[in-house]
Amino acid sequence: MGKAKSGDGTLIAYRRTGGDGPPVIVVGGAFSTAAAEAPLAALLAPRFSVITYDRRGRGGSGDTAPYSVEREVEDIAALLTEAGGDASVYGMSSGAALALEAAASGLPITQLAVYEPPYDTGAADSTDKSAYTARLGGLLARGRRDEAVELFLSVVGVPPDVVAVMRRAEMWRGMTALAHTLAYDDAVVGPGPVPTERLARVTARVMVVDGGASPPPTRVAARAVARALPRGRHRTLTGQVHEVAPHVLAPVLEEYFAAAA
Repeated sequence: MGKAKSGDGTLIAYRRTGGDGPPVIVVGGAFSTAAAEAPLAALLAPRFSVITYDRRGRGGSGDTAPYSVEREVEDIAALLTEAGGDASVYGMSSGAALALEAAASGLPITQLAVYEPPYDTGAADSTDKSAYTARLGGLLARGRRDEAVELFLSVVGVPPDVVAVMRRAEMWRGMTALAHTLAYDDAVVGPGPVPTERLARVTARVMVVDGGASPPPTRVAARAVARALPRGRHRTLTGQVHEVAPHVLAPVLEEYFAAAA
């Protein structure tokens, strides 16, 4: 893997897949790493030069304290430099929120696609979000990583019996190793509601995608994000849920990114 130096000196590990096609940077969500995004990168590689990376605090990337969302935006800026100065960007879940913040910050993102940015759509949800932030921070401060992961999974709707199965699987060790980055994802999403004023600053064209089988609040939020963007459009992938299938998503991204390549 290559290493890009971010603004605060943190080294960000990244992998480039594909040939000399237009660059696309993939920004993963909770628990995601460059390795986790490899299937999507492989599907896009025949047409694009795809950069996947370990967000700070994950995998081969550094984790300079204190954390701030601005530092994660600087990480994307460093990757844009590695890509040649500008690039298309795809963000998933909390990575979608981060990609939108990077675009709103004025980074040279030529076009952006995001899948189900996890914003809330009501005042009651904002209250719940504050409680989640406080409880998550408390668990992490006490080193209770397993409980922090369980809390996150419960908030995103994973049933308790499924969580119990996950705890016995090999994947659980990897998830608890990244538990501290759940606080980073939480900070990226912010207070909860769709940040309409911030999104109004995004000048790039943006495709906001959701899954047709995702919960209604998730789909409502996706449409709200699209409306808040000056050049936003909305698209639904029939039958898909939050864990979108790479082979369904890749052709949609290829068509969208290729249109202005």
